[in-house]
Parts: sequence; structure tokens; C-alpha cells
Amino acid sequence: MRGEDLPAAFAAIVCSAVLAASDASATSAEVAADARGHFITMAEIEHTPITVLVDTGASVVALSYEDAEQAGLAPRTLTYDVPINTANGQVEAAHVVLDRVEIGNVLVRDVEGVVMPRGTYAGSLLGMSFLNKLSRFKVEDGTLFLDE
Repeated sequence: MRGEDLPAAFAAIVCSAVLAASDASATSAEVAADARGHFITMAEIEHTPITVLVDTGASVVALSYEDAEQAGLAPRTLTYDVPINTANGQVEAAHVVLDRVEIGNVLVRDVEGVVMPRGTYAGSLLGMSFLNKLSRFKVEDGTLFLDE
């Protein structure tokens, strides 16, 4: 998927910020959908704040080359040999295991992911490799609920 396929204001829509769940659980988070129905939020990946689009259609966390660089993953040293099918065809990505991915109070460790080659992907996706490690996630009334 190329940058023009992502929501136009991808980086600016952090107003759908993560809110700590108002119930008693300290390991829950809520993400409000933006005006287009997308769940865009700030995640801390390897202790680095990165804007992500939560995507249940993505098998794994997919980081742009630039976001991976910002998170200290040294993408120039990675091996790009994992075939990834995108809306714009197939590319070769690099496999990574993320030590920590955090949204609000929800922390998930050892998350499978890929780093996309430079220039092929604008933005990062938080896919099922993150969501499947949660005890529960659901969408209700325009809000994504995450439980660790």
C-alpha cells in the first residue's frame, strides 16, 4: 500500500487518542474512530511513540522503514526476504520481533512484525500479531476496546 492509499491526515489524526479505560482495569485502553471510521492512534513501539492505523486485515504489525528507523530497529541492516501482498502488489519486507508494543495501559511483548522497504509504505499498521495477544478486543459504537 502506498501513501496515497492511507487516510490523508494519517499523522495528524492523533485526536483519536488512546484513553485509559474508565473502568477499574488498568490494563485496558480505548481508541475512538476518526471521522472516516479508522482507528488511528499513538502506540509506543520499542519505547518510541509511533502513529499507527489499527488494521484487522493485516496479519502482522507492519512498520514503515522510517518508523522502524525511529524505533531503533536499524532497517538498513535487515534482510528483506518476506513476501508481503499489499493493495499495490507484492513487496519484500524484513521480519522483526518487537520487544514491546504499548497502547495506553496495554502492553504486549514479543510481537511479530515486518519492516517495509524504504519508500513503499507511508505509515505503520498495527495488525493481528498484536491484537491476537490480547485477552479481548472489540469494536462498539465507534470505539475500539483493548484488554491486555
